[in-house]
Amino acid sequence: MEQTLRGTILVVDDLPENITALAGMLRADYRVIFATRGEEALDIVRQQSVDLILLDIMMPGMDGYEVCRRLKADLATREIPVIFVTALTEVTDETRGLSLGAVDYLRKPCHAALVNLRVQLHIEKHNQALALERKVRERTRELEDTRIQIVRRLGRAAEYRDNETGTHVIRMSEVSRLLALAAGLPDHQAELVLNAAPMHDIGKIGIPDTVLLKPGKLNPQEWDVMKSHAAMGAEIIGDHDSELLRMAHAVALTHHEKWDGSGYPNGLAGEQIPLEGRIVALADVFDALTSQRPYKQAWSTTDAITYMRAESGTSFDPRLLRLFLELVPKIEEIRQQHTDTPMQPI
Repeated sequence: MEQTLRGTILVVDDLPENITALAGMLRADYRVIFATRGEEALDIVRQQSVDLILLDIMMPGMDGYEVCRRLKADLATREIPVIFVTALTEVTDETRGLSLGAVDYLRKPCHAALVNLRVQLHIEKHNQALALERKVRERTRELEDTRIQIVRRLGRAAEYRDNETGTHVIRMSEVSRLLALAAGLPDHQAELVLNAAPMHDIGKIGIPDTVLLKPGKLNPQEWDVMKSHAAMGAEIIGDHDSELLRMAHAVALTHHEKWDGSGYPNGLAGEQIPLEGRIVALADVFDALTSQRPYKQAWSTTDAITYMRAESGTSFDPRLLRLFLELVPKIEEIRQQHTDTPMQPI
């Protein structure tokens, strides 16, 4: 029957006889590999998975303390348990080793039973910590996925109040992500823009039907009510520590601000407007112009581009608009993938 080993142990010692002795104590239960120099040990852990390191201190060149320090300074290796195995007997030696991040300290000559007990203890603790970390990551991912779904569905709830299609929010969110990447945002931030964009009009939930669904032109008083949806949306989302909800708050509040300061609700101008607000404004306006609504026909892409060019430096950030126009072929692909369909129940 093939033996099932409990893990891989790296023994680091400049004396072959010490390596042989430790390997003899452990190889019945573990895969044992070795290094005779500190530099070699660091190369090994970069190339393969190691569950625990038994590390001598007094070695020529790089000593064990420096090896441990480098292991703990590297995110890829810092969690590997290190046990110092040494002939040094002073309390200060042990204290220094533990302060560098070692989990234990064995003195030579080593007893097989003690070595096996300590190794087993620390590998089990390491495995338990890894399992707990995986569970925390999975739970965090589940919570984030739930938060994203809630944000998207609240965004769709606002769309139900305002028009007969559910694909506008999908298209403008995908376009917002494309533009965020083109503007130089890293992938993580672009994904946040993608998931925050659906909340841009959440404040319309609080706008009376007599205003929101009025088929004709709004009078000045009604227009003031309509414009309140930006601040109302930010209030609905609230202030949170979540990166996603902070961005959704900024998007809801600022996507109707204009580059020249003539927008609402706060009359912000230029780069006072958060980048995510400027990005979503472009994506939202373009999709609204090129989509059919009960009160308007869809504009052609050419007509929409002509209008948006005329608004460069007035409604829109000129640099972002240039990037947006370069993306039009990809934006058209998104439009083809998500054509307007009747709204379906959430």
